Amino acid sequence: MEFLARGLPPRTGLRRDLWISTADASAYSVMVGCGEHYIPAFALALGFGPVATGLTASAPLFVGAVVQLVTPLAVRRLGTNRGWVVATTAVQAISFLPLIWWALRGRAEPWELLIAVSIYWSAGMAGAPAWNAWMGTLIPERMRTPYFAHRSRLGQFAVLAGFVAGGLLLEWGKRRGVLLPTFAVLFSLAAGCRLVSTLCLAACRELKPPTAEVPTDAHRGTGGEESARAGLADAWRRVRALAAGPAGTLVTYLWAITFACQFSGAYFSPYMLKDRQFSYLSYMLVVAVSFLARALVLPSLGRLGSRIGSLGLLWLGGLAIAPLTLFWLVSADIPYLVGVQVVAGASWAAYELAVVLLFFETASHRERTGVVTAYNLGHAVAWVSGAACGGLLLRTLGEDRNAYYAVFVVSAILRVAAIPLLRRVHLPQRP
Repeated sequence: MEFLARGLPPRTGLRRDLWISTADASAYSVMVGCGEHYIPAFALALGFGPVATGLTASAPLFVGAVVQLVTPLAVRRLGTNRGWVVATTAVQAISFLPLIWWALRGRAEPWELLIAVSIYWSAGMAGAPAWNAWMGTLIPERMRTPYFAHRSRLGQFAVLAGFVAGGLLLEWGKRRGVLLPTFAVLFSLAAGCRLVSTLCLAACRELKPPTAEVPTDAHRGTGGEESARAGLADAWRRVRALAAGPAGTLVTYLWAITFACQFSGAYFSPYMLKDRQFSYLSYMLVVAVSFLARALVLPSLGRLGSRIGSLGLLWLGGLAIAPLTLFWLVSADIPYLVGVQVVAGASWAAYELAVVLLFFETASHRERTGVVTAYNLGHAVAWVSGAACGGLLLRTLGEDRNAYYAVFVVSAILRVAAIPLLRRVHLPQRP
């Protein structure tokens, strides 16, 4: 990957495409760091409660998962994965505009924020299956593990840069009494970065047109509404088939982990900012350390993954993330939490890299768009239901510190309970 470090993109060929794809990842990651990760803090600044904040950050994923079911149909109609990805990423950039307006206006209704964040996630998730299929044809198999480890590492540094910039700006805005207008600046930066990412994607080649599965009888000769309904029904059929197929135990485990992690994950920001009264600087420091740890360990994880395989990486990450929430019960001292976040960042880096690689190994190019679409639907259902169950427990117990502790303990128990599923995971044999 030496050419990625030279600063200037090659003029033609695969190296140019990889350079552009890495630039896309960097711009996208800055958007995530300074935009997406501060949406819960924005909800709290608008006066939302912890449960409403948690659900605002999680419920839109279900909307996005439903919307992204049209991706296989859209790609078939357009005849291009790249075109669909570029369109969806442009919409995601535009979705920040209402957030900017509400930050300048100084108020928003929960349902308004819910709609805007739903558009953000819908656009992002609708493009993901097509991007996955597109990259699967562009990047040779022998290069995927080192390339995605390198790409993910740069992405983590970019997330860190965006998140640190966001924390510093918000602390400055809070001290000067202009907190909400500062959110407008932050979301404007996020929108600009996503537009840069979109331009990078538009400049990248598409070597092969999408080779979607042959349409079933339900799809042939149907009009727009009937075809869309058939596509949605087909995607739901894929979810059931995916869970029951050769990789069924794998995706069931991934969905179980998503449920367990979101049981508590949706409420870490309210816990830190509202219950523990962290400053934006302290909040930024604690969360940013995790991004830094991910970036630093990814090269080693890429080399390790080449030796032990993606399933070995999944074991490493899956076992490491199981007890993480219990560490938050011990102390709220910043130095201690920084140490916890170092461990958490390394653990999640292994898990996330394994998941990315597993999708290239378990699905052929012909099936990949549909498989990722189906997985995303199950993932979103698990994400939202986990956050909803965690929020229900938090509200039932009174939304005090002991209630947060109970949510963290249950989340750890659920993660441990998923380990028997991991023991049964075996990758399907390739013909």
